[in-house]
Amino acid sequence: MMEQLSSWFTYDPSTPLLFTQQYFWVFFALVMGAYSLMYKNTARRNIFLFAVSLFFYYKTSGFYFIILLFSTLADYSIGWAIYSNKVKWQRQTLVALSVVVNLFVLGYFKYAYFVADFIHDLTGIELEVINHFALWTNETISTNFIFDRILLPVGISFFTFQTISYSVDIYRGHIKPVKNIMDFGFYVSFFPQLVAGPIVRASEFVPQLYEPYKLSKERAGLAVFWILNGLLKKLVLADYLAVQFIDRVFDNPQLYSGFETMSALFGYSLQVYADFSGYTDVAIGIAMLMGFTLPKNFNSPYKATSVADFWRRWHLSLSTWLRDYLYIPLGGNREGSIASYTIVFAFFLMIALIVGNPWLSIGLAALFALGFVLMRYSRGTERWVNTNINLMLTMVLGGLWHGSSWNFVTWGALNGVGLVVYKNWKKISPWADKTKAYNKAIGLVLTLVFITFTRAWFRSPTWEGAIGILSKIPSDFGWVTAGEVLVANWKFYAVLILGYLIHWIPDVYKEKMRQWVSSASVGTLFLLTVTAIAVIYQILSAEVQPFIYFAF
Repeated sequence: MMEQLSSWFTYDPSTPLLFTQQYFWVFFALVMGAYSLMYKNTARRNIFLFAVSLFFYYKTSGFYFIILLFSTLADYSIGWAIYSNKVKWQRQTLVALSVVVNLFVLGYFKYAYFVADFIHDLTGIELEVINHFALWTNETISTNFIFDRILLPVGISFFTFQTISYSVDIYRGHIKPVKNIMDFGFYVSFFPQLVAGPIVRASEFVPQLYEPYKLSKERAGLAVFWILNGLLKKLVLADYLAVQFIDRVFDNPQLYSGFETMSALFGYSLQVYADFSGYTDVAIGIAMLMGFTLPKNFNSPYKATSVADFWRRWHLSLSTWLRDYLYIPLGGNREGSIASYTIVFAFFLMIALIVGNPWLSIGLAALFALGFVLMRYSRGTERWVNTNINLMLTMVLGGLWHGSSWNFVTWGALNGVGLVVYKNWKKISPWADKTKAYNKAIGLVLTLVFITFTRAWFRSPTWEGAIGILSKIPSDFGWVTAGEVLVANWKFYAVLILGYLIHWIPDVYKEKMRQWVSSASVGTLFLLTVTAIAVIYQILSAEVQPFIYFAF
């Protein structure tokens, strides 16, 4: 008994604290029980939730919670320094310090191997990557971390972007610094959204730290809706599709026909949406029960009729973050910047050095020079080039945010190309009028196909693997055996089609469903909860799949 009790309070990498485990809901029930005793005092409430969130992160990532504490302390101090300082260049220096510190932490843990491999491919120099944090904790507090490789702390990409937004928002005058470090620690570490988003901006969340707790019956009902909706998306839809078909195909794509790999790609598009949006739905519902509002992160992305429309609907907290903290500072759609030109030049140089082809180097240099000349003599060309450069850079860096590999760079670049092509094509497109149903249908299908095919690089472990999967579709489609595949995997295809059909239900009906649930009686909510749990247990796979975005 004591051993089991001890395991609840110690870190075990095989049993992280996840929404999909019964242990989490016991934990959450205990948290809410204690919360009910102190929610009226905002200071005490924030300290309690900060402590609970640290425990949650410790159970998820072990002693990496020290990294979270470091980011909290650093940006809390920098935020006050920015606010107190009235000299512009000093304030700008402090903002730059916040960005550098956060990106250094993120880069060290997430991109060390990527950089080491790049240097090795370029120069042949073999760099040994050592986890100095693990080495330090082993020597200081006698832990047993593996120090000869770097493990990625869960959620580091999310909370570093949050701390950057805090410093920048103070500099821009959007918010004032929080009153004390406990409040800031709570903002950074709020456990429902800590490890997989949504990314919460300081200007959106900090004011809530000092608002009194409010939870109406309707809001509680809506919270229940979001939690059940998210769990059903994740455990019934995403995990079922993955276990029944998708994982098998991607693990051994050479064994399957082009029809099967294409089916797996469209299945993965639905899986990654249901998995990620399922997590954020649960996070939104849990936060709502505690009196906090998290931003909406998805808006039916596969209803998009263009690539631009898709990115206005998909992972909204990241898309808008990249727009406001990267795309616009780079110059947006109006002008270029030294940063954008430097990144483009470095990118061209990097490609040339990796490929090692002198003609490619000459061609890229000529392209860069031609663009520079045209921009000097044509204001329209200059604006067009700057807009598209900034857009491409934002998408490439957004791809790199997802993972430290050329697969994610390629995925981001392809989406950038899709955006650039759409922005220029829509000016002359005969199908631009989306008020017409057939134009809307054409746009929806083309967008879904494009987004799905780019996911080959998102899902495949290697760049070559993505090419291999896509090349099978035209070269070995398997028309003869397609019927047999459909019959043998009819459950997978039935769930896949049903998932897309539910996704495409008009928003007005989905809103009516949310309103009905939020206004339902306690007895009805209880019945819905029991029914949802029964469905989950009937369909639940033998092994619950980890949340996809935990890797980012």
